[in-house]
Amino acid sequence: MNYLAIVIITFISGVGGTGLGGVVGAVLRRESNKIVSLLLSFAAGIMLAVVCFDLMSEPIEMMRAGELPSYIPFVIVAAVAVGYAVVYLLNYAIDKRTNREVKHIDENHPATADDLDELIHSNHLESHKNANSNLFIAGLVMMSAIALHNLPEGMVIGATYAVTPDVTANLFSGSGFIMAIVIGLHNIPEGMAVSVPLISGGMGKAKSILLTALSGLPTVIGAVMGFALGGINKIMLTLSLGFASGAMLYVVFGELLPESILMWKSKLPALSLFIGVLVGFLLVLF
Repeated sequence: MNYLAIVIITFISGVGGTGLGGVVGAVLRRESNKIVSLLLSFAAGIMLAVVCFDLMSEPIEMMRAGELPSYIPFVIVAAVAVGYAVVYLLNYAIDKRTNREVKHIDENHPATADDLDELIHSNHLESHKNANSNLFIAGLVMMSAIALHNLPEGMVIGATYAVTPDVTANLFSGSGFIMAIVIGLHNIPEGMAVSVPLISGGMGKAKSILLTALSGLPTVIGAVMGFALGGINKIMLTLSLGFASGAMLYVVFGELLPESILMWKSKLPALSLFIGVLVGFLLVLF
């Protein structure tokens, strides 16, 4: 029953989040940079709070209770580094592949996503109106890359739920549910990044939204893996939590914060991050 609950919640977070992004990309195609900036930084703050106040603290509490050996902090550091490195490499591969849809980087094609159109690659449609086939291929590449990227994000949700005594009874409460929500929010711009080039390349809106939503399915697979590994023993739980923490730390510091600050060069994204950390702390505590 626990596995069914994990599948349901991660399906909503992964498939629902990317699918919603696909709908936004298909229908609106444009959105306020300021709103998206605050949303990204707020989600980053909640993620940071969950990692620091829950995921990484859980093994330390078990060590202090005598359930884990004293060298476990070094295991945590190693697992965090691996999680960070894996997601970094996946994002490096995504950036490398998506940059190929434009053969040059200049003032019209900056390498940084300081605008929502650049973040979701719809700006390329404006500058390359005759390159629909390239945009379509870029959308397929982005879909595959994000599908792979969603696997470790799913492991984050599964590993977080692995420390929950009764997943079914606490499916919609606790850190696992919080992480599912913020990852779902994080998946919205990723879904837009898939649907916009697919539609611009000539695919129908309904089909592009469906394919975009399907790119979130690996989140479910990753969640089952993270939950299963975390349930083997306390050492494996520590490794799963460490890997999940590293993955989320990269998402926070390598994706969400840089994008939010570039999209709105103001002090407010930092304030939104601060509020997110406080909200995340309260959510973890209660």
